[in-house]
Amino acid sequence: MADAAVRLLALAEGALGAPLPLRIRAWDGSEAGPPDAPLLVLRHRRALRRLLWKPGELGLARAWVAGDIEVEGDLYETLERLSGLIWERDEPQGGLRPLDAVRSLRDPALRRMAREALLLAGPGLPPAPPAEEAPRRGGVRHTLSRDREAIHHHYDVGNTFYERVLGPSMVYSCAYWQQPGGTLEEAQEAKLDLICRKLSLTEGQRLLDVGCGWGSMVLHAAQRYGVRAVGVTLSTEQAAYARKRVADAGLTDRVEIRVQDYRAVDDGPYDAISSIGMAEHVGSAQYRAYASALYGLLRPGGRLLNHQIARRPLEREDAYRVDEFIDRYVFPDGELSPLGSTVELLEEAGFEVRDVEALREHYGRTLRAWVANLETHWPEAVRLTSPGRARVWRLYMAASALAFEHNRIGVNQVVAVKTTTSGDASFPRTRHAWLEPH
Repeated sequence: MADAAVRLLALAEGALGAPLPLRIRAWDGSEAGPPDAPLLVLRHRRALRRLLWKPGELGLARAWVAGDIEVEGDLYETLERLSGLIWERDEPQGGLRPLDAVRSLRDPALRRMAREALLLAGPGLPPAPPAEEAPRRGGVRHTLSRDREAIHHHYDVGNTFYERVLGPSMVYSCAYWQQPGGTLEEAQEAKLDLICRKLSLTEGQRLLDVGCGWGSMVLHAAQRYGVRAVGVTLSTEQAAYARKRVADAGLTDRVEIRVQDYRAVDDGPYDAISSIGMAEHVGSAQYRAYASALYGLLRPGGRLLNHQIARRPLEREDAYRVDEFIDRYVFPDGELSPLGSTVELLEEAGFEVRDVEALREHYGRTLRAWVANLETHWPEAVRLTSPGRARVWRLYMAASALAFEHNRIGVNQVVAVKTTTSGDASFPRTRHAWLEPH
């Protein structure tokens, strides 16, 4: 077989109903497609079997993670060209076994195409998913034990790996790029300082950082603003790393790191709460309880800074489907909600929402910086985790960068206040107090 690429190209264009804007190189060394396009390499027939047994995004993701397909050329350009053909289309529901799918096709041309694909893929059962895939689970989402498992899957993959991707700041959320030529570390410090100013932190106050990660927020607030801070995380590896940073900074008397669910925090009141890139793990069914819990932990007049990724609203919210690749490989049980839903639920909990700032463009640039870090440290990243895990991260961060840049998702900082009964929120009349760094 020396013409596999030609046959693959014809099959792909027949299935998609449009020209494939990529060049293909097949396992037999043959190539087909536009000569100046990015090159999609199918290194093994197994890649085609993955797509036949699981059409759509998940089959393609499995082939990528397993190393059955590769991209030669610009990954961002490749994803741009594929997005309209694959990720923005409805995926097959339920899934059919390949032979059943062939028998179900009534159009003779489609039946011929399906048989051709099966012959080209070769015999064999569906390949096992890559080891990096989280198993699908039934039952109730966002119980305490299930959330711990989800956090473990994503965050407990080695702190050194995260150092290589995130850089010295060890901040895993959207940076705040004040200068066109600024560095990632400068942008992350600017983000942390912006949050401290929005919370109006002053010396001696108590700060709770929900989902504290590797401790960057609590360290910044304690060092620059003199607060006493508590950071909570479900990741044991994060907590160990953060505690060492706190000890090295000589702040053990002012900063405490706990392995604790936000639902178990009971030592309020706090003067301020920050939740930075954590609420995406809460889930829509639990969000009202999340907002109420944070409201109950604040003193009257206290502020919440909720920094959260948002999806675009849909005409029918019950049509929302969790992204299969993200759910299986990146953030199990993660859910995105529209900004309006988040604001509504915060208000229902009793908060007065005082400010919303959209940072969508900032996240695209942040993700591109993380991808660049990963690519710079690629051999070490593979050694520290696995080839599949490193490939998961490269794909998810690059695709997410494009999603932010094309307004498919956004990220917002919401400042909400537990307003006193007199109506006094002790809030500045303008944003001027937030503009100058501390």
